[in-house]
Amino acid sequence: MNPDDGDGDVGFVGTYVPRCCGIATFTRDLRHSVRAIRPSADLPVIAVDDEREPPAYPPEVRQRIDQDDAASYRRAAEWLNQSGVRVVCIQHEFGIYGGDAGSHLLELVDALELPVVLTLHTVLDRPDPAQHRVMEELVDRCACVVVMSRVGLRVLRKHHAVHEAKVIPHGIPDMEWVDGAASSGDALLLTVGLLGPGKGIEHVLRAMPDILARHPRTRYQVAGATHPKLLAREGERYRGSLEQLARDLGVADRIGFENRYLSDEELCGRVRRADICPTPYIHEAQVTSGALSLAVGAGKPVVSTPFWHARELFSRGAEVLVPFGDPSAIAGAVCGLLDDRARMDRIGRTAHAVSRHMIWPEVAWAYLGVFDRAAEASRAILLPQIAEPLAEESEALPPLRLDHLLRMTDDTGLFQHTVFDVPDYHHGYCTDDNARALVLCTLLERLPDPATRRTVDRLATRYLAFLAAAWHESSGRFRNFMNYERHWLEEFGSEDSHGRALWALGVGCGSLSPGRRRLAQRLFVCGMPAVIGFTSPRAWAFAMLGIDARLRLGRPDPDDTAVRDLLAGRLMSLWHACGDGDWRWFEDHVTYENARLSQALIRCGTTARQGAWIDAGLESLAWLVENHVGDDGCFRPVGTNGFHQRRGERAEFDQQPVEAQAMIDACIDAWRVTGDDAWQREARRAFDWFLGRNHLGVPLYVEDTGGCRDGLHEHRPNENQGAESTLACLIPLARWMLAEVEPCHREPVLALQ
Repeated sequence: MNPDDGDGDVGFVGTYVPRCCGIATFTRDLRHSVRAIRPSADLPVIAVDDEREPPAYPPEVRQRIDQDDAASYRRAAEWLNQSGVRVVCIQHEFGIYGGDAGSHLLELVDALELPVVLTLHTVLDRPDPAQHRVMEELVDRCACVVVMSRVGLRVLRKHHAVHEAKVIPHGIPDMEWVDGAASSGDALLLTVGLLGPGKGIEHVLRAMPDILARHPRTRYQVAGATHPKLLAREGERYRGSLEQLARDLGVADRIGFENRYLSDEELCGRVRRADICPTPYIHEAQVTSGALSLAVGAGKPVVSTPFWHARELFSRGAEVLVPFGDPSAIAGAVCGLLDDRARMDRIGRTAHAVSRHMIWPEVAWAYLGVFDRAAEASRAILLPQIAEPLAEESEALPPLRLDHLLRMTDDTGLFQHTVFDVPDYHHGYCTDDNARALVLCTLLERLPDPATRRTVDRLATRYLAFLAAAWHESSGRFRNFMNYERHWLEEFGSEDSHGRALWALGVGCGSLSPGRRRLAQRLFVCGMPAVIGFTSPRAWAFAMLGIDARLRLGRPDPDDTAVRDLLAGRLMSLWHACGDGDWRWFEDHVTYENARLSQALIRCGTTARQGAWIDAGLESLAWLVENHVGDDGCFRPVGTNGFHQRRGERAEFDQQPVEAQAMIDACIDAWRVTGDDAWQREARRAFDWFLGRNHLGVPLYVEDTGGCRDGLHEHRPNENQGAESTLACLIPLARWMLAEVEPCHREPVLALQ
């Protein structure tokens, strides 16, 4: 879906500005961030309030819900049903909805004819019976539930059978890191947010005498209005008690209370000027803290009690944790930081670095993914129903064995071909296959078995060494073919082989071996410039996959992104020029490793946040899937004996394993982006082709050795077991094995992160 596609219409329900409420600000910020990505989308707001004279809402607020009027919830649902939005996003906290435990919200949800995404701002570990009942009914009716921390998700699942849930962090403004450490001796401690007893402000006040004894110019500021619910219940009694405590402790002249609701700009300005941000919450079961998120996003050292959100957020050295209700520990932590400015700087930088996934643009993309998935699931039309899915019938995955790969590898590298299962020396080696083998070994480095890792370490070093030898400095290209006597047979290889080398090297940049990682990076940088002059779409696609692999390691390089964008633009030009009518493809022919073109756009579109690339990748892949399934419901790749020309006959044979591998990889990436399990079924359909679910009913994968037959003719399989075919089966098998060890995540773009 294009970022500005009007089909992105979402209705928001919750409190809304100018109401002085954290959820009101969150709803506004989320809506504005979504609007920045999809400016043409209609994003109406239904504002919940409890005012007899409601505030003057901005134009996006189209309807109002009276908190205590059940009928107004039903009217809001009727309006949303007729509004044209495709998804409704509801912000939930028990206190903002009327009825027993906010049960009036069920009136709205029950009357809606649209999928609902429910954001939980509070997850209760000990809900009372009414709260448990309401939450149980809400999560049962919603397409997806969003929580803001993993611990919140665990608590939610402990009490409720949640069908679909996602963790998306609390959004924060994108602030540059600024060294806030005071050099003049002045130091500012700051706690922000709505004031209430649960924040533990009194414990910082009790710590101030000890802090001032060592750092007498320290100030502590508490910025934020009293929570409206507390204010309505008891007025400013709590704030008054804090002010009195400061006077009793003799520190009132170093304490400042700012009793008003601060705008985002004001909050950010105050946090940026602070040196340390205490978050001394008194309850462990605090699953979300906007104040904590804001401080971390500004790169401020935080002295915090170990409440749930703090423990989860601070797993990488970005904080100082102190026990609950311990002023002495707070004083010691604050003084320890003020005594060591270098440590403050280091902690602040770390805090800023670990918060980048929380900035509003990232959070908005994650929500858009959930919205898209909820909408598509309600339509159930993302993929055409080609045949009955095979996933339910599929057997367990076979074991992954490296015996055949080992006997095809010598001191130089991996042989291209075999005669049956015996290496064929006559055809020597090639960069293509050694690149594929390096991809496999880099994946297998992460398996827990030490013996396998040792074997993989030896093989990966050999395959990378082959790629290093293939690099030809004077031509700026990788050579491809080497004979058995170790003589290169050309000055440089094909564009496709060069692209595959870059793909493997990009993956290799993530190796656990420091030496292999550095060499892969060096070769990748050397080989990248040549791609700009290439004309092969598959070479572009492989280079894009390599670039994407590097970028996902957190090593952004402007040159890499520039080349990626150039190549993606070329693929998009082909798509717009050729993909029309019944022919939804990039070229006037379908040849080999076709799904790589779709995969490159899906993966790179995800990383670059380019919805148009993702759309083209998904649409072309869906068309390819539809044209790669036979009447028997089995995967049937286009044959190499003529391929498939536009307005021509489709060749059925010979079917090649690389087609199945490309389809598997692309479909798995499509699933990660969309969350639609139909893509997983298509990936498994393609893999089952290796296991005998093909037109001959003959398995290609040899479970005893890990070899794979070279393809299917019309009446028989090709009994040779070359490197390309073997790796085409082993690589997706390795990906599934690793998913069991390290479960793969969904991407925060179109569906799930």
